[in-house]
Amino acid sequence: MFLHELPKIVKRKKRVGRGIGGRGAKSGRGMKGQRSRAGYSRKLGFEGGQTPLYMRLPKGRGTKHRMTKKRVRVLTVSTGQLQRFDDGTVVGPGQMKKLGWISGRSDRVKLIVSGLVDKKLTVRVHGVSEAAKERVEKAGGKVEIIA
Repeated sequence: MFLHELPKIVKRKKRVGRGIGGRGAKSGRGMKGQRSRAGYSRKLGFEGGQTPLYMRLPKGRGTKHRMTKKRVRVLTVSTGQLQRFDDGTVVGPGQMKKLGWISGRSDRVKLIVSGLVDKKLTVRVHGVSEAAKERVEKAGGKVEIIA
């Protein structure tokens, strides 16, 4: 059986207010009150006379200064990732961005230890851990800090 072969089932609309049996008399609206009358509509956020939620919550008092400050993002690059480059290469944020290691939004790049380095590289980064600096220099390379 396919979707277009299913029998057409049409649910009949409930006809209220047509005699006592079933949905006659009050037509499912209860006894008296505002909601039992025709033409009833309530305002958005109305809670039956109770103070609405938007009035119970405190007013906002402007923006916080910390929210307006620009956040400095620091992305980490591991020493093992540097194996991709050839000997004597100067590795900086530009090459890392081309490889997709860092995004355009990142402000700072920090070199951390994770993996071995056996190539002589010049690494230009904003920050470096002591152990990562030792590993790069042990392989014959050097680390330059970008101000």
